[in-house]
Order: sequence, then C-alpha cells, then structure tokens
Amino acid sequence: MTLFPRPVLFGFVRRALALVAVLGWGALALAVVTPKEADATVRLKDVIDIEGVRDNMLVGYGLVIGVKGTGDSIRNAPFTGQSLTGMLERMGVNTRGASLDTKNIAAVMVTATLPAFAAQGTRIDVSVGAMGDATSLQGGTLLVTPLVGADGEVYAVAQGPVSVSGFSASGAGASVTQGVPTSGRIASGGIVEREIEFALAELPVIRLSLRNPDFTTARRIAQAIDSRLGVPAARAIDPSTIVLTVPDGRRGDIVSLMTDIEQIRVEPDQHARVVIDEKTGVIVMGENVRISTVAVAQGNLTVRITETPQVSQPNAFSQGQTTVVPRTDVQVDQQSDRRLAVLPAGISLQELVQNLNALGVGPRDMVSILQSIKASGALQAEIDVM
Repeated sequence: MTLFPRPVLFGFVRRALALVAVLGWGALALAVVTPKEADATVRLKDVIDIEGVRDNMLVGYGLVIGVKGTGDSIRNAPFTGQSLTGMLERMGVNTRGASLDTKNIAAVMVTATLPAFAAQGTRIDVSVGAMGDATSLQGGTLLVTPLVGADGEVYAVAQGPVSVSGFSASGAGASVTQGVPTSGRIASGGIVEREIEFALAELPVIRLSLRNPDFTTARRIAQAIDSRLGVPAARAIDPSTIVLTVPDGRRGDIVSLMTDIEQIRVEPDQHARVVIDEKTGVIVMGENVRISTVAVAQGNLTVRITETPQVSQPNAFSQGQTTVVPRTDVQVDQQSDRRLAVLPAGISLQELVQNLNALGVGPRDMVSILQSIKASGALQAEIDVM
C-alpha cells in the first residue's frame, strides 16, 4: 500500500530532480557538516591590562561578636582581651583591672579588594579570618572595622554578619569538621570611603601590559590596533608593553577608544614549555613542544619480599615446644618485557605522549624521562619545575 497515488508520487520525484538540476550538486553538499577548526584567536581584553587601571588590596583588624562559645579564650589570645577593653572604654565602660572571661568574641583580620574607579559609597565584599584560638565564627557579627591600603590611609569601612560555609561539631568521643569554620565572608559588607584619583580621560598615551610577555604577541597586538584605528598609533617597546598614542580625533573619548580596542582579536604566540609539578606528578606540555631523535627505555627493578610465618605445633605427649617457623618468599621483577623506543625528530606533543604511554610510563616516571630528555639536549622546550 502506498501513501500517495502514483501520479502524485511521480510528481514529487520530478520536482526533486529538477531542483537538483537547477541548483547543482552543491545543494546536496549543504547537508554535509564539516567540523570547524578551533579558533586560536582571543580578545585583546583577555590578554592585556591597562596600566593604571588596577585593583588595590585593603586590610584591617576587627572583632567578631556573637559567636556561641566558639570565640577566643582571653588567656590564650591577649590581643583579643586588649581589643575588647579598648572597645568598651570607647563606649564609656571601664573594665581596667577586671578579669574578662568570655568566649563569645574573636579577633579577626579583614581583607578586601578595592576595584578600579570605585566611587565613594560603593559597596564591596570583605573576607574575615580568625587570628586566635577561636573554633568557629558561625553566627558572629563583625564590628565597624576600618580598611587601610598600602599607604596607611583608610579607604573603606566594613561591618556586618559573617557568613560561614564550614561547620564543626564535637562530642565526647568524636568530632566532625567540614570546610573552614574559622573564616567567612560578608557580601557587600564594606563601604568605600575614599576614591583613588586617576584621570584616564586626560591621558595622551596609554600603556598596555601583556599578562604573558612575548615579542611576537606584542608585535601582533600593535599591528592589529593600527589596522583597526587606521593610523600608526601603537608601538611595542618590549615583550610586555605596547604604547598607544591616542589619535587626535579620539582625545577625551578614551572609554570609546578602549571599547573598540578591547574587542580586537589576536592570536597569541606560545613558548615551547613543559611545566612539571613534582609534588603531585602533574605534567602540562605546550603545543609547540618538539624533541630531536632520541631513544627511550624505561624500567624499574622491583624486589618483593613476603613474610608468611607459620606455627609449628609438636605432637601430643612429645614434650616439644611450639615455635614460629619463618617462611620468606623473595620475588625479583627486572621488567625485562620493557623495550627501547626510538622517538624520531620533530614529533608532536600527541605523538610524544602516545610513545611514552606505549612503554607503560606513568606520570611519575614521565617526569624523570622528560628531565632526562632535556638533559640530553633533545627536548626543544623549557622545563619549569614547580
């Protein structure tokens, strides 16, 4: 049984063949989806910093009150007692000579980051960390704490309830701790009291700093900026700095100029580098890592000794003694099945990893092999050991 009458079906076929004849076989190729090569370009705003546009670190010392018996012990943390006494005196309460014994208060260090161009009255997040022997800041409230910069001036003031993600609970025979209950955060707990003056709109020259200095990348950025602006305004003076002279028609409109420049896409160049973390065995190799012809063999001598002592029991009425008889099994594995592998010159990162994995090399052994290849002069890359 057919879904359509025969004349209708033939009509569909004729129209389809006519469409192919008109559009050509290229129309059929539209159904073939080819994978697009990964775009290696990045936005300029993701690889540079504008000199003068930066954050500033703030720090302060304060007191957190209201913790439920988990604060500092006054005897073990004398600075907490001194701070408490001074705070009460400023409130008109004299406690000089009195023996204070409270565990509902904790001395903390307060840190925050002052964003660039933060205006007076802007709220910022602050972090709080215990200094003494407090076990938890859960339920505490930070009292007014001035936050100073590197120059000693007060730029913000922080206060508010501390939000702690970790907790600690203990009993007579066991205790449970999750996260870090002695540190917390106050969302929007700081208020900016002083602005950092920086006349960005009046700059005749803007310096752009590369986050990963490189001669080739700096030159590509300068060329891309000149191409976008249409005038020779950018010049790379070293691997990490591009000097941009503001064109005459863009004076006083730096924000619009930087908006245009930030969206420029460039392809950063990479050093051939191998980063090794010996503590964890992590190896990160760049795409441009190449090696010359080298032969690699990997094997370890393993000696395994197993002790399985047995008890020798005398027969009944033999007047013998029960003794422990040692039984030792010694096995030596020289890994003779491992073979010598020859890695040809100019192989890529993927081929290098595949050849080493074929030898049964794990991350720990691969660290030693890469260092040995570098010592032989066959590894054409830098090795950074963390």
